Amino acid sequence: MPQTEAAEAPVTERAGAPVTEAVPGTHTRLRWWTELPLILLVYGAYSAGRLLARGDTSSAVEHGLAILRFEKALGLNAEHPLNRLFTREPWIGIPADFWYASLHYLVTPALLVWLFRTHAVRYRAARTWLMTSTFIGLIGFTLLPTCPPRLLDPAHGFVDTMAHYSSWGWWGGEASAPRGLGGMTNQYAAMPSLHVGWALWCGVILWRFGGGSRAVRVAAVAYPVITTIVVMGTANHYFLDAAAGAAVMGAGLLLAPVVLRTADRCRAALGVMAAGTDRADGGPAVRSEGDGGPRREERADDAATPVPGASPAALSPIVSAGCQTSPGERIPRQRITEPEPGAAPSEAGDGAPAAAR
Repeated sequence: MPQTEAAEAPVTERAGAPVTEAVPGTHTRLRWWTELPLILLVYGAYSAGRLLARGDTSSAVEHGLAILRFEKALGLNAEHPLNRLFTREPWIGIPADFWYASLHYLVTPALLVWLFRTHAVRYRAARTWLMTSTFIGLIGFTLLPTCPPRLLDPAHGFVDTMAHYSSWGWWGGEASAPRGLGGMTNQYAAMPSLHVGWALWCGVILWRFGGGSRAVRVAAVAYPVITTIVVMGTANHYFLDAAAGAAVMGAGLLLAPVVLRTADRCRAALGVMAAGTDRADGGPAVRSEGDGGPRREERADDAATPVPGASPAALSPIVSAGCQTSPGERIPRQRITEPEPGAAPSEAGDGAPAAAR
């Protein structure tokens, strides 16, 4: 099974008890049956957040018009010519609608599964980057509900190609959702464009881990570029929405290491708390050895337990103030001086301790 890299955590001694310290970047083994519920939970929270962050229609329309005015001031107007082209040419507009309604939900999960199976050591960081960016986008939907171009008054010159070609696909006239489910989507979640953001994530993953062939590199560049053109040509997003989607992915990339370190610290803290609970319940204390084998922790009361049949001299203090060995004991690697011929027992011999060197 795929698993992430694992670094051995050092063990330190505190107050006679070993404590495992968390190492930044230490990862636990990932299993698909834990990853799948996590991803579904995050996507469910994201979808629910979009529905809750609808905002009122008037403010959403005003935000959309403000974006148009700002783009006009910057001399940007890619949406109108693209939208007219997609509306006039069905052989472009219909595939673009399928692209917008489908690939967003197919390519991203497929790449997550592929990365998990083939590049498991990279998967956790890539998944955290995607999820962090998605939650940042959700904050944008909440703080800035924005009416997409297709829902503006027709006087502004936009045509909803999803409604225009709805007879060709499974979507209805309200949104890219299946017919009858348009009311369950937040149609004012245009800023930022996570269609573009997720496509950019897919492009980076393909470029870095796709093997480096020319076809893969072309796909890595083409997918986010075509997605950006599609979201504007179908009148679902403004150009600034697409730019904001790329910015959100950049912010998520910067924050992902912080999220990973925080998750590792929380996991390590929970492990230490669980170990402390085991000790309080009288369970054996175990620590990890260098070769990976557990051994029982040596406790102070175990060391002080008298051995049956031992002489009183063997139970005397280990080392005196003068660094002399006690009667009957030896310092490890102690050099023993042989007595000279005819020497008295008091000078060297029968059980007399030698000075430590």
